Amino acid sequence: MIAAIYSRKSKFTGKGESIENQIQLCMEYAKNLGITDFLIYEDEGFSGWSTNRPRFQEMLQDAKNKKFNYLICYRLDRISRNVSDFSTLIEELNKLDISFISIKEQFDTSTPMGRAMMYISSVFAQLERETIAERIKDNMYELARTGRWLGGTTPLGFTSTQITYYDENMAQRKMYQLEEDPESMDTVKLIFDKYLELKSLTKLYKYLYNAGIRGSRDGKFSPGSVSVILRNAAYVKADENVINYLKDKNIDVVGNPDGEHGILTYAKNTSSPVGAIAKHKGIIDSDKWIQVQSLLDKNKDKAPRAGTGKALLSGLLKCSKCGANMRYSYTKTSAGNVSYYYICGTKKLLGVSACNCKNIKADVIEDKVIDEIKNTNAQLIVSSYRDTKLENNKNNKEIESKTKNINSNIKEKQNIIDTLIMQLGRNTDSSASTYIINKIEELNKEIENLKKELDLIKSVSKELNTVDLNIDLICDSLNKFANEVDTADLNKKRLLLSNIVDYIEWIPDEEKVTVHILGLKKK
Repeated sequence: MIAAIYSRKSKFTGKGESIENQIQLCMEYAKNLGITDFLIYEDEGFSGWSTNRPRFQEMLQDAKNKKFNYLICYRLDRISRNVSDFSTLIEELNKLDISFISIKEQFDTSTPMGRAMMYISSVFAQLERETIAERIKDNMYELARTGRWLGGTTPLGFTSTQITYYDENMAQRKMYQLEEDPESMDTVKLIFDKYLELKSLTKLYKYLYNAGIRGSRDGKFSPGSVSVILRNAAYVKADENVINYLKDKNIDVVGNPDGEHGILTYAKNTSSPVGAIAKHKGIIDSDKWIQVQSLLDKNKDKAPRAGTGKALLSGLLKCSKCGANMRYSYTKTSAGNVSYYYICGTKKLLGVSACNCKNIKADVIEDKVIDEIKNTNAQLIVSSYRDTKLENNKNNKEIESKTKNINSNIKEKQNIIDTLIMQLGRNTDSSASTYIINKIEELNKEIENLKKELDLIKSVSKELNTVDLNIDLICDSLNKFANEVDTADLNKKRLLLSNIVDYIEWIPDEEKVTVHILGLKKK
């Protein structure tokens, strides 16, 4: 049997049991159970209110990898001061068949009494979660009844206008509601009409692109942004049929539909979304809106992707003009013969006006790629590797610093959100709740932008670090490719390519291909 011992101390002070004392007490307790092998995890200087601690997270990963049978700590709050986090950990340990022991409180899940105490603890944690969730839901319903616009990105076709009103106590209040912007609303109406005509998001996107029609702040549409518009209940003249449709989608709607006003949705990304009859008037008839929803639902999992079973370069070949992947396709002649070729993805989706890259026959470009790799000089690869490695080492320190700063910023904003959610659960004041929800949405958008920036940095870092490879292995792969490719079947050729190629560019104006070797930059 192997036991993991976890110890934590919030600050580097002389107060409380030291890390060393905690570990020693845990080891002595474990030896009484016949345990002699230990894995030690120490976090010093970390609070118990968050489980985002380096050694604690490492311990969780080791638990999932079944590296120990017992988890022992000196006291429960060494694991977490948050009851919900603690309960989640116990549930996870139970699934992994790992016993938990806290020597101070005498909790031991390997005994019936210990498991009973853990169960009681989890019941209180569940009660805490459900109570807060119920308060938040009640708050959302209270806000929804007003039909007010709570902020965020204003839907295309509307503007957000501040209005003044008097409450039941004749106190002057301010709120926001949506008002139609006739010019941009014409675009919305066109989108609904064209979708029913074309019956495809891709075709609709292509139509809007070619027609030069743009969205909010003159931004380009995407298939995703068009889908958001079509799904938005703010545009519909809500009646009972719309209410029933939303209820089928697990959205509770408050207010009485009158066939004129739209619907605003709240807490859309939660398990209990709420809709409300809004103050503004809808512009899309309910029958048309439901018809659009039905078509979206029908098409959601419908469109099959073109097969790539015979494509040697699928996922590797890119268009040098726009950077899109080249797609494998085919045509049939009148005689019934089939001709396979690669076509730029942008051109296939949006037409030649978006990208005029020439198609290339599959057998022609596949032969070009094979010939170029066969003729690659291994000595040039070694030279390129050394130069690339030297350049990348200079950039890695800057990337590490940026990543650390972004992660710290995300963590700080997430902690603020967690605090605001707790406040929302306890708050009964409508105006205060509105402010809290607006602030949460604002912080979520900031976190989303930071994560996008982080993803970009990670992709750059990944590209830089791929140079940390075995150069001898690349040279061996090149030799193996030259010796075996001519007699290899399709699957073997793909495997040979995957050991060498990062990606391949088709340069139509020069009728040539450029093969980018894994981890190396072209000079």
